Amino acid sequence: MAKPAARQVHVPGRDGPARGKPLAGSRSAEGTRQIVARNRKARHDYAISDTYEAGMVLTGTETKSMRAGRTSLVDAFVSIDDGEAWIEHMHVPEYTQGTWTNHEPRRKRKLLLHGAEIAKLAGATSDKGWTIVPLQVYFANGRAKVEIAVARGKREYDKRQTLRAQQDDREAQRAMSLRQHR
Repeated sequence: MAKPAARQVHVPGRDGPARGKPLAGSRSAEGTRQIVARNRKARHDYAISDTYEAGMVLTGTETKSMRAGRTSLVDAFVSIDDGEAWIEHMHVPEYTQGTWTNHEPRRKRKLLLHGAEIAKLAGATSDKGWTIVPLQVYFANGRAKVEIAVARGKREYDKRQTLRAQQDDREAQRAMSLRQHR
């Protein structure tokens, strides 16, 4: 008796281009991240050292309000209490169709991280001048995630220096693109 043919699975980058339809239930890595809110001021005010991705413990009305794109990270920060990470002062407004089960807009929300990651974060923030700031909130494959970073506050002259460097880079790119189009 002949054995049935084995099912072949495409591994990107290993065995050439994919042929046919993708397998049922498989998802592509692209397009699965829906960004809800960004903390643009964090990259301006802080020098980012390490970044981590953490899950969030949310209620149903918080999730629905976040899916509507109504979240603010202004004044939000991460604290570590008793070996648990918490995000504080993140504003998620009440869900408009919510009933008496609605949530508080600025409550503490638990972050889901591994114990080793929490220990690293606690060690990094024990030094003076270091803090943990949220950079963005997004949905990845239907789950609410927050990107957090260990950061040190910039001085005023550091901010000006960064802006000057960005402006110089922009001018150089503009000059090079003009030269290439001639």
